[in-house]
Amino acid sequence: MLRITEIFYSLQGETSRMGLPTVFVRLTGCPLRCGYCDTGYAFSGGKSMSISEIMGEVASFSPRYVTVTGGEPLAQADSLVLLAALCDRGYSVSLETSGALDIARVDARVSRIVDIKTPGSGEVEKNHWNNLAYLTSHDEIKFVLCDRADYDWARQKLLELKLDVICPVLFSPAYGQLVPADLAAWILQDQLPVRLQLQLHKLLWGECVGR
Repeated sequence: MLRITEIFYSLQGETSRMGLPTVFVRLTGCPLRCGYCDTGYAFSGGKSMSISEIMGEVASFSPRYVTVTGGEPLAQADSLVLLAALCDRGYSVSLETSGALDIARVDARVSRIVDIKTPGSGEVEKNHWNNLAYLTSHDEIKFVLCDRADYDWARQKLLELKLDVICPVLFSPAYGQLVPADLAAWILQDQLPVRLQLQLHKLLWGECVGR
């Protein structure tokens, strides 16, 4: 059984899958409290669903792409069972995780989108750096940046750890905190091997999260 906040069909707003029609399975609960979090409604509540119930609701949309997100999906142990079941069904599956929990047991078929929390998030000490050892070119690393100090910190980590050699790296401005054009200028000035990511769903629908 898993605690589920919502299951819905929309366009993927982030990562290299941006723009693709996707079913989102949003799990309830998260051990982090990032300052820019836009899914606080998923911290509690939700409803208990079996894996078969979740699979049935996902199948009702006849999707090709499925994203398991939160909250923090890996905070619920049975999320690993769900991820494997989705892969077994033939979906192209991605996992959006905070980077604070161990990803070692996540099914290798899943594209793992792993955050690295910056000082501006308020949760930088929660980064589980051992996760880097499990990432492949199939995965992605994401930094959400609140200001210039966050950018400088992320740039240092990128170069020091050679993160772009491991997998694609995304730099995303925290919505309403960092001007996207400023971030674009810094990336160009420093010629960083990263992808600037804007949240497509917010460009389309504003503050309406998850749709």
